[in-house]
Amino acid sequence: MTFQAKAFASGRDSAPTVSFEFFPPKNDTMEARLWETVERLEPYQPDFVSVTYGAGGSTRERTRKTVNRILSDTSLRAAAHLTCVGATRDETKDIIREYKNAGIDHIVALRGDSPDGIGAAYQTHPGGFECTSQLVASIREAGISDVSVGCYPEKHPDSPSVDHDLDVLKKKIDAGATRAVTQFFFDPDTFFRFRDQAVASGITIPIIPGLMLQSNFAGLQRMSGLCGASVPDSLPPLFDGLEDDPDTRDLVTANVVAKLARKLEKGGAEHFHFYTLNRANLAICLVRLLGVRALEEAA
Repeated sequence: MTFQAKAFASGRDSAPTVSFEFFPPKNDTMEARLWETVERLEPYQPDFVSVTYGAGGSTRERTRKTVNRILSDTSLRAAAHLTCVGATRDETKDIIREYKNAGIDHIVALRGDSPDGIGAAYQTHPGGFECTSQLVASIREAGISDVSVGCYPEKHPDSPSVDHDLDVLKKKIDAGATRAVTQFFFDPDTFFRFRDQAVASGITIPIIPGLMLQSNFAGLQRMSGLCGASVPDSLPPLFDGLEDDPDTRDLVTANVVAKLARKLEKGGAEHFHFYTLNRANLAICLVRLLGVRALEEAA
């Protein structure tokens, strides 16, 4: 994908590529919002869009339904999240084959969270895959050529060290992973430090920064605590007193994420993955600040 608009500070002749993450809707109201968001973001030609898989595999059917509709009703390249939890190996392999037969050529392979909820102790499903690298290998064996995996620039909450995280990432790459997308973070140096450590350890696949578009600060703090993302001291004062002012919270969030993206782009980041929370406005604001234009504008 090539855009003619200049990226804001990088000096490149084209804007970076972008991708978006959605979650499968739980009810009719949320479904309407999701498809409005998909429709509004489609003209920005993301490299791919992904659909999450709930804790313990709780959204398995809704994930499949959402991915299949994106595939059939839009021009977007859809990637389905798939985890090791909530299913045996054979059941998971059946899901992989169904995606392959439906024309899905990109799966986001993750260990997944405990069926007891995020933060609960993880346990391998009886008869299931024991780790993500095994899942990645099975996906590649099924003939799916593109497999994204996750990585934690500040260390996975269950990991003893960043070095251990890098060893785990290398095993996923050896099994066939083609890119890694980070958990969200707030300090660009966190990303650069992790990227440099990964390169020094021999990792050569793209490492894509994941940027969170959550303007509810209480929710953002909760998510940060669960995934081990450090919240800088400068952030809470920006949201103080805005609990009942969602429009201003959105403006603050756009500014915070735009500053982060500028620094990441100056440091060489060429692709950004946005955790959209199924909301279009913030995602559109950020990609436009990155120089990405809708198809009719780019033409």
